[in-house]
Amino acid sequence: MPYSEGNAKNGAKLFKTRCAQCHTVEADGANKVGPKLHGLFGRQSGQVDGFQYTEANKDKGVVWDENTLFDYLENPKKYIPGTKMAFAGFKKPKERNDVIAYLKESTQ
Repeated sequence: MPYSEGNAKNGAKLFKTRCAQCHTVEADGANKVGPKLHGLFGRQSGQVDGFQYTEANKDKGVVWDENTLFDYLENPKKYIPGTKMAFAGFKKPKERNDVIAYLKESTQ
């Protein structure tokens, strides 16, 4: 199932409770446990300056868009074996769509 338009307001709530501990979305946001996400769309995996990625993330070479994020956020460790991202994933497609809609608004 590919990405379909989500609800950014619901996505913001999910991001705050399940992602914000490790990631920022602001233009001047810092890397935390995970890389900052500003400028995410159109960026290749493993490319945020100053963040220590695993070789798996650097070597994956995926360019982030709605569909690659939809697949990745279901199960990050399956999508990029060897990633250090500890998050188990959003199993519900609606939650993934909502978080992606929020990221599209907040990281551009």
